Parts: sequence; C-alpha cells; structure tokens
Amino acid sequence: MGTRDADLSSLKIDSSKRDPAGGTPGRSRKPLLIGIVAALLVAGAIALFIHGLSAPVKVTAAFAALELPSQTEALLTASGYVVAQRKAEVASKATGRLVYLGVVAGDRVKKGEVLARLEDDDVRAVLSEAKADLALKKAALTNAAWNYKTDKKLFRTGTVSQFTFEGVKAQYKEAKAAVDVAKASVDAAKVALENTIIRAPFDGTVLAKNADVGEIVAPMAASMTSKGAVVTIADMRSLQVEADVAEATIEEVRVGQACIITLDAYPEVHYDGSVAKIIPTANRAKGTVRVKIAFKKYDSRVLPEMSTKVLFLRRTATGTADGNTPVLLIPSTAVTMRHGQQVVFKIVDNRAMETPVSLKKYSESYFEVKSGLQNGDQMVNSPGKVVKNGTKVNVRQKS
Repeated sequence: MGTRDADLSSLKIDSSKRDPAGGTPGRSRKPLLIGIVAALLVAGAIALFIHGLSAPVKVTAAFAALELPSQTEALLTASGYVVAQRKAEVASKATGRLVYLGVVAGDRVKKGEVLARLEDDDVRAVLSEAKADLALKKAALTNAAWNYKTDKKLFRTGTVSQFTFEGVKAQYKEAKAAVDVAKASVDAAKVALENTIIRAPFDGTVLAKNADVGEIVAPMAASMTSKGAVVTIADMRSLQVEADVAEATIEEVRVGQACIITLDAYPEVHYDGSVAKIIPTANRAKGTVRVKIAFKKYDSRVLPEMSTKVLFLRRTATGTADGNTPVLLIPSTAVTMRHGQQVVFKIVDNRAMETPVSLKKYSESYFEVKSGLQNGDQMVNSPGKVVKNGTKVNVRQKS
C-alpha cells in the first residue's frame, strides 16, 4: 500500500527541455543532415569524375583484309574479249564436193595434217593425161636427140649438108621444149590435185566445222549454195585479251604495264598479264582505243571469245610473289609507334587493345601484315595519342 501511495509526479518530463524538433533532449539532428548531403555531393563528384575519365572515345575503324593487287593498285578497268591472234578459216583453193572431213570442233591438229578432201576424179584424170603426154614427149625427145647426134657427126665429115643439120637441130630443140611443157602440165595437175586436199596451216585447235560431207566447197563461197571455209582453227598459244579503253583514260595505259585479267565465266580466277600493244587508232563511234593484253600464263579454261574484265595496275606490288597472290593488308593510318615498336589498337569488346605487329611496306597507303593480326580483325584507324591500351572506344562510321 505504501508503494501505491508514492508520489509519481517526480517522473514527469519537463516539457521546457524537449527539443523543438521532437528529438532527444539536449541533442540536434541538423549536423547529421548536413553531413549526409555533403557525403552525397562528394560521391556524385567522384562518380562524375570517374565517368569522365572512362567515357568512350569516338573512333573510326580499319580492317585487316586479304586482298589482291587488283583491289589496291587498280588504276582503271576495261572490258574485253579473249581473241586468238593466230586464227584461220581454212578453205579450199579448188571447187568441188566435200567427200571427207576428218576433224570435229575441239580436235587438235598439226601443221600439214589433212583436214578434209574434195572429190578429185576429174583432177586425177587430168594428171594421168599430163603424165602420158610427158612420156610421149620424152620419147620424141629421145628420137630427136639421136638424130641430132648422128647428123652432127655426118655434118663434120661433110656427108650431111648444113641445111639438113640445122633442121635436125631445130627438131631436137623443139622436142626438148615440148618435154619441158609436158613436165609443167604434170606439175600443174599435181597442184590441182593437192588443192583438193585441205591441210592445217599451223598447229592449232579446231574451233568450228563450217561444212559437211556432200556440200560443195568453193573459194570465197562463189555461190549461195557453196561453202567457203571448211573449218576454223586457232592457235591456242596465241590467246590475248582485246579491251576497249576510253579515250579519256588511254594516257594511263602503257606497253608493259601489269594487268589482272578476270574471265566473266570464272570470276574467282585471276590471271596475270601485261599490255602487249596499243592499237594506234580510235573507234570514233565508241570513243575508245583498243588495247591488247598478253597473258603471262593461262590454262584450258581460257577460250577464244570469252568476255573478260581487265584491271590495269598502277604499279607492280612489292609484297607479293606475283600479282595473283592475296596478301593480308592494313591501311598505314592504323599503325602507330609505342615504345619504339609498331603497334595497332585492335578493338575487342569496345576497348582498344594495344597489339604489336610485324609489317612490310606494300605501297604508299598499305602495309602487309606478317604477324600479329588475322583476316577480318578490326582496329582503330588513326589512333593518335588519345587512344591507349584498354581505352573504351565508340566506333563511328566515316562520314
């Protein structure tokens, strides 16, 4: 009962000592709020500073690529056709019916090989007649020669008069001349017989068969029903490209200039060539000048009349064994020096990674990569001093 009667008034809190803001008596919250705000400001400043240091650098990209000299050293391009410089439409010098044709398109022939024959019964008859006439004339010459020899001896002894001797002498000369005429007739008949035989004028390949057995063949195709050429052959070792170059750019072409020849039929195959000849006349209608380009080497895929593209090269590439070998190239603007060594900054996950490379000068604008990069690698173009190892980069397209 004594506890219940205790005076509890002493436990009341004096309201005059309470913090106006409702806090614990005797303590203020204002310094705490100021500290929190200050800390946030410092943290923000640090974050902005760090963000500023790591902001991506805007760069343009270059690529390592396997390329041919035609892609980097091309001066101009022209279209043309493969043409055999040694080609003939083989015809007969005689007129007659074709009785034999021994070749078809694609056959290889040797010089002098018999390609075809014409009907020759009449020519052989003329030859036989000429030979018989020659035999007759030779017999007459033998008789005239004996008479001349005999009368010559008798004339010396005075048995035969000079008048008689001169007559025998004239007969002998006449018989001798007749033999010469008969021989010429035999030779003419032999030539006529040879003209019925059509031979290859040079080693080559048959491109086309222009006549068939049974058709009449005549020199220069004398009538609508006769054929002129029997076969067309070409020397496949004489193939060149004939291209039309615009008059405005012909001054860029010179004899001996390196070229790359590409067949439209095989666009992935390239052939090395060089300018063999510039024809000294222009095509008025087309405004072009014809240029002949010789192959350095070609294979069985190259055929006459194939359409081609010709790339005239500015110079001979120094980084290749030949103009047909691809090499890994990078632009010289992507290369810089760091610590006395040539490096590029390869772009990996939007960061510039310093990469040492072994290079060889290819041209004024390109280096050939010997080691350090692979085909398709992306790198910073013109890195300058801003880009360092690990720098974040933002690749933008060239304007």
